[in-house]
Amino acid sequence: MSANPFEGRRDPLPPALARAGFRQEFATFGGTVIGYVRGPEAGVPLLLVPGQMSLWSSYRRVMPELSRRFTVYAVDVRGHGSSSWTPGDYSWESAGTDLACLLREVVGAPAIVSGNSSGGILALWCASRTPENVAALVLEDPPIFSAETPRFRDRDRWVHGSLAHTVAVLGDPGRRRVADIFRQEIPVSETRTIRMPDRFVALLDRLIARHRRRDPGGPASLGVRWLPRSLEETVRAASMFDPGFARAFVDGSFFGGFSHEAALRATTCPVLLLHANWNRYERHGLVGAMDDDDARRVRELAPQTVYRRVDARHVIHGDKPREFVTALTEFARKTT
Repeated sequence: MSANPFEGRRDPLPPALARAGFRQEFATFGGTVIGYVRGPEAGVPLLLVPGQMSLWSSYRRVMPELSRRFTVYAVDVRGHGSSSWTPGDYSWESAGTDLACLLREVVGAPAIVSGNSSGGILALWCASRTPENVAALVLEDPPIFSAETPRFRDRDRWVHGSLAHTVAVLGDPGRRRVADIFRQEIPVSETRTIRMPDRFVALLDRLIARHRRRDPGGPASLGVRWLPRSLEETVRAASMFDPGFARAFVDGSFFGGFSHEAALRATTCPVLLLHANWNRYERHGLVGAMDDDDARRVRELAPQTVYRRVDARHVIHGDKPREFVTALTEFARKTT
């Protein structure tokens, strides 16, 4: 049974999405509730899959424009947002099966599946395991090869440590201090790291506490408009996130026997790989999702891949929304 206090929660959609005709819906597969937002019928189906500790709403800036050409679906992966938490049952297999069911039973036609970060690996899982559901694949800075053991644990230590920090901070949903997720060191060179100042984190904590007094049963919020919208999105997503999802990455149980190499070899549909900025440091390993060698290997294993380097942070659709929409639209025009 899900322990998610926000399962099935309905919130007013952002005005731009409501005007564009989006609506929030839910589907249940094998007892697991999956929340998603659906746009008006407009063309080829497009399923947007966010990364770990991100919600469907991370796509809010690109959804109205995409809905002019595509029938857009944006989903909360299990363990996130309004979808079920499934403690002890987080893996590429279980989360991928949810998406396959959504594609088959709700979308009902082969779709372009676009996934960011771990959502990209889930999209790859769908393309390789249920090719009849996937017309084309968009991999938005996915951790292909880096999110496999033993590399994830041994070679790319910073990403592993970042998720371990998330588990430590959010591990008790009843007592979590969401602002503490920002107390994390980010490497910027071999010898230097940066992090959010303690005073600013304390301010965020006070804002969250003030909002909770106003809405004790709702997700965390900063409740102000003068801070970046990305901070608000992160705070809300973290408060609606099951740390068991991240814990399964940290202990390796999420990965199971899913081979990224085998999945790429098995994928026959058109593929677009969007590659964001990254760094690699001897002390920390990869700071990012994939390096140039990883991207080159993707193209070798799936030679139909169209590669596009984007000068952006990891969540390209949030950092450079126009570039994301242009790349996806041009790719779809040529391949579907």
